[in-house]
Amino acid sequence: MKILVIGHSVYDTIEENNTIKQGSGGIFYTVSALNKINLTEDEIFLCSCYDEESYKHFITEFSKVNISLLTKVEKIPRVKLKLSAGNERVEEYENLSQTLNLSITDYNKFDGILINMITGFDITLVQLQDIREKYNGLIFMDVHTLSRGLNEDGSRSFRVIPDFEHWAKCLDIIQVNQTESYALLPLNSEIEIATQILELGVKVFCITKGELGAKVYYLNEREISSYYIAAKSISQPVMVGCGDVFGSTFFYNYIRNKDARFSLYTAVKKAEQFVAGNF
Repeated sequence: MKILVIGHSVYDTIEENNTIKQGSGGIFYTVSALNKINLTEDEIFLCSCYDEESYKHFITEFSKVNISLLTKVEKIPRVKLKLSAGNERVEEYENLSQTLNLSITDYNKFDGILINMITGFDITLVQLQDIREKYNGLIFMDVHTLSRGLNEDGSRSFRVIPDFEHWAKCLDIIQVNQTESYALLPLNSEIEIATQILELGVKVFCITKGELGAKVYYLNEREISSYYIAAKSISQPVMVGCGDVFGSTFFYNYIRNKDARFSLYTAVKKAEQFVAGNF
């Protein structure tokens, strides 16, 4: 099986409980998760960017995948994350890169395309529409920071994503967390949002709910069905990267079995392992 992964590499500075950690972030977590769950005959292709200064922090995982689509830039984005229990993280960005260079001639050699909107500027709607026009397989997108606008000081605030219905029409699977879900459409309830997303042609709509678990919405014989799995309570959880592990695991399994419920179960279990520091 061949999977194309698209998303920005970023260098993180994470502030939590009066401690500061720095290191690889962004698409690194997606690639790392796929490296742990894939089979030896699988091949992961990475479309991202790197710089000389920080690449040493990424090479442990990037060296395990096909990096023929990896582009060198002067400096990848730097992200400051402030974490506090029970709240959405505060994000500030520096050196936002341009959109990624999608120099791909044959998308149909891939069994699935995973797009993680790490910065929200990873690809444009026009690029996504071009992929959809040329590609017949499954496209997964983690909405991630596309849900946040960019302020003049580099901070990111949630907003309703302009023209998101056009993004959705190009996608088979969409992942968001609870807060991000309300950035998709100007609607006031989860079920209203899920219903309209599925009406736009999306096959599966995933909503992660932090320590509560995750839920999927999908069509079952033209009727909307949902399935929820609670997560175990874990003390001192590792949260940054958890959603990326969930998304990678869900999509990998869905490509293989087209079963939203089984894919959700597996994704929640792997995310639990990651949060507990055992992944």
